[in-house]
Amino acid sequence: MADPVAIQDEIAGIEKRIEEAQAQLKDAKIRLQKAQDATFVGPGANMSEEEKMALIKVNLAEVLNPEIMDEVLKRQGFLKVYWGTATTGRPHCGYFVPILKLAQFLAAGCHVKILLADIHGFLDNLKAPIELVKFRAEYYRYTITALLKTVNVPIDKLEFVLGSSYELNSDYTMDLLRLASITTEAAAKKAGAEVVKQTENAPLSGLIYPLMQALDEQYLDVDVQFGGVDQRKIFALAKDILPKIGYKERAHLMNPMVPGLQGGKMSSSDPDSKIDVLDDPDIVKRKLKKAHAAPKIVEDNGVLSFVEYVLLPASHLIYGEPKFVVKRRDAEPLEYTDIAKMQEDYRNDILTPQDLKPAVTEALNQLLEPVQKEFQANSAWKEIEQKAYPPPPAVKKEKKVKNKGTFHPKKNVEAKPDGHVEGEDKATVDVGTAGGEKAIQNLSLEEKK
Repeated sequence: MADPVAIQDEIAGIEKRIEEAQAQLKDAKIRLQKAQDATFVGPGANMSEEEKMALIKVNLAEVLNPEIMDEVLKRQGFLKVYWGTATTGRPHCGYFVPILKLAQFLAAGCHVKILLADIHGFLDNLKAPIELVKFRAEYYRYTITALLKTVNVPIDKLEFVLGSSYELNSDYTMDLLRLASITTEAAAKKAGAEVVKQTENAPLSGLIYPLMQALDEQYLDVDVQFGGVDQRKIFALAKDILPKIGYKERAHLMNPMVPGLQGGKMSSSDPDSKIDVLDDPDIVKRKLKKAHAAPKIVEDNGVLSFVEYVLLPASHLIYGEPKFVVKRRDAEPLEYTDIAKMQEDYRNDILTPQDLKPAVTEALNQLLEPVQKEFQANSAWKEIEQKAYPPPPAVKKEKKVKNKGTFHPKKNVEAKPDGHVEGEDKATVDVGTAGGEKAIQNLSLEEKK
């Protein structure tokens, strides 16, 4: 008979060896990263620190703690940057904004990591059901890679990281609990106010979300986190709480948010505010035709902003110079290389919405064409799309029962030619021959005296 004590000792020995192996693996990964960092020669190797910083900061809305970046550049010659995206709704054309910025980071010699935040997608008010997050993360990987390739970004210089690959580990969980013990409910709720969906009687997952986003900086081993200005409160929380559990403070870079086609924030949940990267040319044309672009008004103009933050920078990467052409029916085309001149012409009604929208439609369809061709040619991507975003189940339409009224004749009576009826319910419906004649006589249009 087996000895339970001996088996317990055997299990303890195995667990100890596993723990030691995990520690050795973690140490080896750290040493490998340091070795790679020491030998890294990137595209920004021949740039000065000032040139790198200028390229890193261009077109940003805000920079927090630039001195951290200055110090790191002096010490190791490059920055390690991460950008995260929760894998929820389908990626739309607004994703070109951070992707074009990632291209500039790479040109400045940065190490760039893209976090496919599958766990975050689940935590954000269950936007991504846990059964679908792994498929959506894979769909995002395909889509983002195609967007990067269409603007000539070298994807071999990027690293994709799946959030669940490390966020479910015991060390991460323990650090998350440590952060939870020093962060108030009010602080966590405030941090996620512009990112996590706010509802009455919201689930606790919305409070965990910003803590995890802060902790990701440490576990991804980066110097900088990059995101939209809507992330600012989470960035501020990270700056405050990470040093309290012994981790270093990071710098934060924020790109402006491109207005949606109907004004306001471009959102995956609002189909009229954005254009999906897989929308065909006719859908793109229809959406842009309906887009809000008031004449002479530049502010909150989603169509004009799209040219500023996507089409002009994309043309620079693709063709080597920023250029946007507006064809006009009865005049020479307008050519722009910067947004300032374009905004000036728009305010003066030289550039009209009627000319702007078709030009944006043509340029955007050209930009999306290689992405959509790659999708059609990639059976694995198409299969993942069906798994990530399955069509809603068909709802069988219930047959409406016609209500014929309380006094409608029933089937167990029979009407006779002279107007009387026979059958079980004769007494209920029969008015008799005389009664029928009397009723007809009373149907007169003449006014009674």
